[in-house]
Amino acid sequence: MPNFGNQSLDIPQIQRGVQTDYKRLYYSNPEAALKVPITLQAGYGHIPQGAAISKNLSAGGNAGLLLPYNATSFDGSETSPGRAYLVADTHATTPDFYVSQDDSYKFKIGDDLIVNDDTTAAENVGAITAIDRDTDRTRAKITATTNIGGTAFTAARKAHVFVEAGTSGNNYSDCVGILEKAVHTGTGVRAAGAVATLILGNAVLYDGLLENFDSAAKTDLSASSFGQYVYMK
Repeated sequence: MPNFGNQSLDIPQIQRGVQTDYKRLYYSNPEAALKVPITLQAGYGHIPQGAAISKNLSAGGNAGLLLPYNATSFDGSETSPGRAYLVADTHATTPDFYVSQDDSYKFKIGDDLIVNDDTTAAENVGAITAIDRDTDRTRAKITATTNIGGTAFTAARKAHVFVEAGTSGNNYSDCVGILEKAVHTGTGVRAAGAVATLILGNAVLYDGLLENFDSAAKTDLSASSFGQYVYMK
């Protein structure tokens, strides 16, 4: 008879979930839309259908890969998978940023890093020079190139870091398209990225199916709203 008191035994299990792509994203004919294949960076977990997407603008690191768009305004309650929220306040004397172990896999050495919170203006702190996941098992330290200015970014003000992305280098991330189908890019050490399809234009989409899509993203795509629809030219 098996020893059920032995905790090393494998435990059979089934993890159940729900389908997330059953809703209709397009109002127009999907075949008429302008679409391209893309590769998404690793570490951002599940990215839902209809998500606003940006492009890594860094000179090194994951340059050219796609990742979730980062909204230009926030209150900390919204879903924004492109961000890695700080678990400790910053210090002006060192360009170090502490995030969770899992969130550290959203970044690669060479990625240009932006830090922001709900009070202090966003700052570009340059390329990541090191990611230390070994010294502290409860968090990871990301070291960038440039010290922040005189004002600290604090966890209490929902401080976070993210990859500079888009087209203009505006210390946020410009939206370059809409994700056609949900994908999973993985989390933590097992993150591997994903291939997907990006909608660039010539489509009418249901506004309610778009994720993390703010007015700035709409402007980036030269899109317009009409009732419950968003028209991408």
